[in-house]
Amino acid sequence: MKRKLAMLGVLLPLILIADIITKRWAVNVLQEEVSRPDFMGGYVPLTFALNRGAAFGISIGNDPRWFFIPVALLALGLMIVLMVRARGDDYARTISLSLVIAGALGNLIDRVRWDHGVVDFIGPIDLGFMNWPIFNVADMAISCGAVLLAISFWLEERTLKRAEVKAASAPEMGASS
Repeated sequence: MKRKLAMLGVLLPLILIADIITKRWAVNVLQEEVSRPDFMGGYVPLTFALNRGAAFGISIGNDPRWFFIPVALLALGLMIVLMVRARGDDYARTISLSLVIAGALGNLIDRVRWDHGVVDFIGPIDLGFMNWPIFNVADMAISCGAVLLAISFWLEERTLKRAEVKAASAPEMGASS
């Protein structure tokens, strides 16, 4: 449990601080800026947006924060349960859950603090076949954490199946010859 708390104790403040600082910068600079700052040679545009909905602009009703705040709290509770149940040596699971928890808290802070929504500012990014929606540091943490969590579950399942196959193919102990 100490390793899990240490990982959460490192990633949570780093991501929250980065998220809060970059959102504040976006509000102060991008909201008022007529010409956008050039970032990564223009491949990653910076555009100020307020997102009252969920990922990809999914919205529910006129004041969706009263839906999304409890949902975020429930999701955080689930992530904490998964963290407690994770094996101490499952670093992928611990890192992934730390990322998701930190990102969820970052966006939850915006929803609680004001009714205009979550500050997004990175993007939209032209992928050639679609424009990736505008997002923020918390969204990056959630997305990376979710992918890593899926990989962690997949690896665990694969390991369990291999152990089952090995156990099934092993000769029975005490069988007469």
